[in-house]
Amino acid sequence: MAITGGCFCGAVRYRVEGSLRDARSCHCSRCRKAFSAQASAYALLDEEVFSWTSGEELLTSYIGEQGFGLQFCKVCGSTLTGIYDGRIHGVTLGCVDGDPDIEIGMHIYVGSKAAWEVLPQEESRAAFYQAGSDG
Repeated sequence: MAITGGCFCGAVRYRVEGSLRDARSCHCSRCRKAFSAQASAYALLDEEVFSWTSGEELLTSYIGEQGFGLQFCKVCGSTLTGIYDGRIHGVTLGCVDGDPDIEIGMHIYVGSKAAWEVLPQEESRAAFYQAGSDG
Protein backbone atom coordinates (compact mmCIF):
# COMPACT_ATOMS: atom_id res chain seq x y z
CA MET A 1 0.00 0.00 0.00
CA ALA A 2 1.36 3.40 -0.94
CA ILE A 3 0.88 6.30 1.45
CA THR A 4 0.72 9.81 0.04
CA GLY A 5 0.79 13.18 1.69
CA GLY A 6 1.41 16.84 1.18
CA CYS A 7 1.30 20.32 2.55
CA PHE A 8 -1.72 22.57 3.14
CA CYS A 9 -1.35 24.52 -0.12
CA GLY A 10 -0.71 21.35 -2.16
CA ALA A 11 2.60 22.52 -3.64
CA VAL A 12 4.73 19.85 -1.92
CA ARG A 13 3.75 16.18 -2.24
CA TYR A 14 5.35 12.87 -1.23
CA ARG A 15 4.84 9.13 -1.50
CA VAL A 16 5.73 6.31 0.88
CA GLU A 17 6.05 2.88 -0.76
CA GLY A 18 5.81 0.95 2.48
CA SER A 19 4.44 1.34 5.96
CA LEU A 20 4.88 3.76 8.81
CA ARG A 21 5.89 2.59 12.28
CA ASP A 22 6.23 3.74 15.88
CA ALA A 23 3.63 6.52 15.74
CA ARG A 24 3.84 8.85 18.70
CA SER A 25 2.60 12.13 20.00
CA CYS A 26 5.11 14.34 21.79
CA HIS A 27 3.83 16.93 24.25
CA CYS A 28 7.11 18.78 24.95
CA SER A 29 7.21 22.56 24.53
CA ARG A 30 9.49 22.30 21.48
CA CYS A 31 7.06 20.05 19.59
CA ARG A 32 4.13 22.29 20.57
CA LYS A 33 5.94 25.22 18.95
CA ALA A 34 7.16 23.27 15.88
CA PHE A 35 3.73 21.80 15.19
CA SER A 36 1.67 24.83 16.33
CA ALA A 37 -0.49 22.43 18.33
CA GLN A 38 -0.88 20.80 21.74
CA ALA A 39 1.45 18.00 20.58
CA SER A 40 3.08 16.43 17.57
CA ALA A 41 1.71 13.46 15.64
CA TYR A 42 4.62 11.69 13.98
CA ALA A 43 5.58 8.26 12.62
CA LEU A 44 8.89 6.77 11.60
CA LEU A 45 9.72 5.20 8.25
CA ASP A 46 12.64 3.67 6.39
CA GLU A 47 14.23 6.37 4.24
CA GLU A 48 14.35 4.19 1.11
CA VAL A 49 10.53 3.95 0.94
CA PHE A 50 10.08 7.74 0.89
CA SER A 51 10.14 10.00 -2.18
CA TRP A 52 9.11 13.56 -3.00
CA THR A 53 6.68 13.62 -5.93
CA SER A 54 6.41 17.41 -6.36
CA GLY A 55 7.56 20.68 -4.87
CA GLU A 56 10.79 19.49 -3.25
CA GLU A 57 12.36 22.82 -4.25
CA LEU A 58 9.79 24.56 -2.02
CA LEU A 59 11.08 22.90 1.16
CA THR A 60 13.00 24.65 3.87
CA SER A 61 14.54 22.99 6.90
CA TYR A 62 15.23 23.74 10.53
CA ILE A 63 18.05 21.69 12.07
CA GLY A 64 18.60 21.67 15.83
CA GLU A 65 21.86 21.30 17.74
CA GLN A 66 21.80 17.48 17.80
CA GLY A 67 21.25 17.14 14.03
CA PHE A 68 17.51 16.50 14.26
CA GLY A 69 15.25 18.78 12.27
CA LEU A 70 12.04 19.34 10.40
CA GLN A 71 11.20 20.18 6.80
CA PHE A 72 8.50 22.73 5.97
CA CYS A 73 6.75 24.04 2.87
CA LYS A 74 8.06 27.58 2.19
CA VAL A 75 4.67 28.61 0.82
CA CYS A 76 2.20 27.52 3.51
CA GLY A 77 4.46 26.49 6.41
CA SER A 78 3.19 22.92 6.82
CA THR A 79 5.57 20.67 8.75
CA LEU A 80 6.03 17.60 6.55
CA THR A 81 8.98 15.45 7.60
CA GLY A 82 11.53 14.91 10.30
CA ILE A 83 15.17 14.62 9.36
CA TYR A 84 18.34 13.49 11.07
CA ASP A 85 21.80 14.06 9.62
CA GLY A 86 20.13 15.24 6.41
CA ARG A 87 18.07 12.08 5.93
CA ILE A 88 14.31 11.70 6.28
CA HIS A 89 13.33 9.50 9.21
CA GLY A 90 9.60 10.21 9.59
CA VAL A 91 6.49 12.08 8.53
CA THR A 92 3.99 14.22 10.35
CA LEU A 93 0.69 12.36 10.46
CA GLY A 94 -1.37 15.51 9.97
CA CYS A 95 -0.07 15.82 6.40
CA VAL A 96 -0.81 12.21 5.38
CA ASP A 97 -3.70 11.73 2.94
CA GLY A 98 -6.44 9.38 4.09
CA ASP A 99 -5.81 6.49 6.46
CA PRO A 100 -2.12 5.57 6.90
CA ASP A 101 -3.13 2.36 8.74
CA ILE A 102 -1.35 3.31 11.96
CA GLU A 103 -2.38 4.52 15.39
CA ILE A 104 -0.55 6.66 17.92
CA GLY A 105 1.19 4.08 20.08
CA MET A 106 2.56 6.38 22.74
CA HIS A 107 2.35 9.87 24.15
CA ILE A 108 5.73 11.16 25.29
CA TYR A 109 6.84 14.07 27.49
CA VAL A 110 3.37 14.36 28.97
CA GLY A 111 4.98 15.88 32.06
CA SER A 112 5.62 18.93 29.86
CA LYS A 113 2.17 19.12 28.31
CA ALA A 114 0.47 22.49 28.07
CA ALA A 115 -1.50 23.41 31.19
CA TRP A 116 -4.63 23.80 29.07
CA GLU A 117 -4.41 20.31 27.51
CA VAL A 118 -6.50 17.56 29.07
CA LEU A 119 -5.37 14.03 28.24
CA PRO A 120 -8.02 11.31 28.02
CA GLN A 121 -8.28 8.99 31.01
CA GLU A 122 -8.28 5.25 30.34
CA GLU A 123 -7.18 2.26 32.40
CA SER A 124 -4.48 1.29 29.90
CA ARG A 125 -2.87 4.74 29.83
CA ALA A 126 -0.08 3.89 32.30
CA ALA A 127 2.04 2.25 29.57
CA PHE A 128 0.71 4.61 26.92
CA TYR A 129 1.97 7.80 28.56
CA GLN A 130 5.57 8.57 29.36
CA ALA A 131 6.10 11.38 31.80
CA GLY A 132 9.13 13.56 31.42
CA SER A 133 10.26 17.09 31.07
CA ASP A 134 10.89 18.83 27.77
CA GLY A 135 12.69 16.90 25.05
